[in-house]
Amino acid sequence: MCWFQIFLIVSLVDWVRCQESQHMTTEEMNTIRDRIVEMFDHAYGSYMKYAYPADELMPLSCKGRVRGQEPNRGDIDESLGKFSLTLIDTLDTLVVLNKLDEFEDGVRKAVQDVRLDNDVVVSVFETNIRVLGGLLGAHVMADLLRQRGGRMQWYEDELLNMATELGHRLLPAFNTSSGLPYPKVNLRYGVQNPLSRTGTESDTCTACAGTMILEFAALSRLSGESVFEEYARRALDVLWERRQKGSDLVGTVINIHNGEWVRRDSGVGAGIDSYYEYLMKAYILLGDDVFLERFNIHYSAIMKYISQPPLLLNVHMHNPTVSVRSWMDSLLAFFPGLQVLRGDLKPAIETHEMLYQVTKQHKFLPEAFTTEFRVHWGQHLLRPEFAESTYYLYKATGDPYYLRVGQSIVEKLNAYARVPCGFAAVQDVRTGTHEDRMDSFFLAEMFKYLYLLFTEKTQLPIDIDNYIFTTEAHLLPVSLSTTQPSCLGNKTETDAEAYKEDLFTHTCPSMDTLFPNNPSFAKSIRDGYKYLTGVGRAVHHSPIRQIELPFHDSGIEPVEFLKRMGISLMPLNDFSTGDSGKEHKGVYRMKLVAEVRQTFEEEEEVVPHVVQLISPPFLGRTVLTAGPAKFGMDLTKREHGVKGSVAKASPYTACGPLENPAELKGHIALALRGDCMFGAKARWLQEAGAIGVIFIDHREGSNSEETPLFQMVGDGGPTDDIALPLVFLFGREGAVLAAALQEHQNVDVLLLPQERQLGHGKTDKPVLNIKLRLSEEEDLQEEEEEEEEDESESSKTTLAVLLDESEDLK
Repeated sequence: MCWFQIFLIVSLVDWVRCQESQHMTTEEMNTIRDRIVEMFDHAYGSYMKYAYPADELMPLSCKGRVRGQEPNRGDIDESLGKFSLTLIDTLDTLVVLNKLDEFEDGVRKAVQDVRLDNDVVVSVFETNIRVLGGLLGAHVMADLLRQRGGRMQWYEDELLNMATELGHRLLPAFNTSSGLPYPKVNLRYGVQNPLSRTGTESDTCTACAGTMILEFAALSRLSGESVFEEYARRALDVLWERRQKGSDLVGTVINIHNGEWVRRDSGVGAGIDSYYEYLMKAYILLGDDVFLERFNIHYSAIMKYISQPPLLLNVHMHNPTVSVRSWMDSLLAFFPGLQVLRGDLKPAIETHEMLYQVTKQHKFLPEAFTTEFRVHWGQHLLRPEFAESTYYLYKATGDPYYLRVGQSIVEKLNAYARVPCGFAAVQDVRTGTHEDRMDSFFLAEMFKYLYLLFTEKTQLPIDIDNYIFTTEAHLLPVSLSTTQPSCLGNKTETDAEAYKEDLFTHTCPSMDTLFPNNPSFAKSIRDGYKYLTGVGRAVHHSPIRQIELPFHDSGIEPVEFLKRMGISLMPLNDFSTGDSGKEHKGVYRMKLVAEVRQTFEEEEEVVPHVVQLISPPFLGRTVLTAGPAKFGMDLTKREHGVKGSVAKASPYTACGPLENPAELKGHIALALRGDCMFGAKARWLQEAGAIGVIFIDHREGSNSEETPLFQMVGDGGPTDDIALPLVFLFGREGAVLAAALQEHQNVDVLLLPQERQLGHGKTDKPVLNIKLRLSEEEDLQEEEEEEEEDESESSKTTLAVLLDESEDLK
């Protein structure tokens, strides 16, 4: 047998093994599905045992999170309305997982125990997608089981009645001149009542205003009350009219009274994401062509300006060729799934593969990561968007590769997020520390998508194809477009603007049409991004490259020049360059071995700052580590920092006009993170006369020892008008300062860089150790072989440098 035949056989065997490694047997799928059910039981059972009837479980404390009884976390807590949030958000998941006894018991508890008239201010957006959507999805499931007979025979539309009540409690938020809803509402007192403690907000995010149509239209068609669909359609009309006509993009934050854009950065992640999702899904659910037309126009703009496969960037809506930031947020992980619905599989596969490579590098998707795939914000809240897109891609392609991706999600959740009382969010993916929260969407979405990924349709208690998923993965029947008539006056007029149609503009994608006779199309697309982040890449030494450096002809100057660069030389024997035996005067062959111990880009370097308490009884002995801001006064250029007395802002989040400007004037303000952007807070405090700001993290227990410092960013727009010094304290350090202020009333502090205060000199930067020596060709080959055995010690690259001292370079 010749060597070629042997090579061919070995290659075929390797190919078969590769295929087998991706293939998943039915038994293996069943095992993983059973594991998912066990994980769900652990999470849901822990909530019911330790937390119910509280809104959420605190998995580290093994107790429920009750709003008002735990430290305020700012806008995060506005998802909590004392309405057993996690139970309601989980009900239709129980049906999908075929836990029908638990579902019936959960419905009984919701009907008997849940009240929706609590005196509490909640997020309109979160309450709509989690609670209203949860009630509607559970009602649809309860009604289906009742019609089948045997179960739920006692049920008399109680959940639908609760949904209708909640809908009416959300409607006051739409009482604006533009039709865009307020971001918050008091469940008992509405918005404009003096007792409501809300109604002063002027801005809302695009997704917040544009993610109402599915739940509100479903509520209208199930209840017969058209008002809900009317308000949701009106809000969508405003967003469409306010789009930038030249680019067909929308911004992130909009003024609810005059419709002017407050933040003009445009992307598909946080702040905008589900607006696009609901345009597509509103067409599927309601059959109204106008939603599809608008989506297609937006989608063309996204693919033209925002999508740079595999990346999804943020651009300026008025100047979309300009990228406005160098990082992406994890919420954009839903977008490949939406692209599957659109029939645009190639970019969906590309972006999903990029996200998968990031999870390989960091275990989970960080809340934000740079375009170079490093951590920008290390928090991971057990978000389900990546699992959602994995599910859609598997159903679209049938490629078992995506089963393996789903398996990795399951394994990482168990390995790194599971705790004795449920699953805990990861405070920072770089350290693996946990956070005492398990958001309701983890049960509503994550387990639903993972279970469906490993389950055949015939094994489900419902026909999943008869439903559309809301952004919270609640199930609404697509039959609403035909069995329930469109509410009077709710047929939006078709936009006359022309737009380019393609094969799948009005039809579902066909795999045979997209990729004829090519079952491995997905793999061929993925392969180009397989080692995007460098994880798993085989080591291949770079070919020898020649670089000419313009040195003088003195034999010692190149050596001295390199030494001044911090590169040490060990000269060896001279040798020929191998150019057909041709020798060059003054040309030397050298090997550059760069040992990279640790490297970070300069833009990622964060200069630690401090808040030093200098008034009695502290006298400078209490020093709190703080993070800087990318805007405002540069404290590194202030020799003695900024000194002042601390005053607490009221309201504490400082997201609107301050109630105590006299107290803040001439003082360093103390404000809580959350509710709005750092830039907005800084402007309000600057207007009130503060001379500096200390922001405190709303996450209880966060601290600078376990969580890397970060630089605060503004609000996406210009921040040149902000001149205050700004620093950020994590929760634990902030609690020290807050306690000092409460006990001693007058506390003077000093804000300045840590190195200047502590006298430690500049923080050591990661070192790039370079060894450079002259080498012969044989030495290069021998040392490359040695390096292969020593790859784990350091990352090395090989380069040949030609030092040419010939006359023409003088």
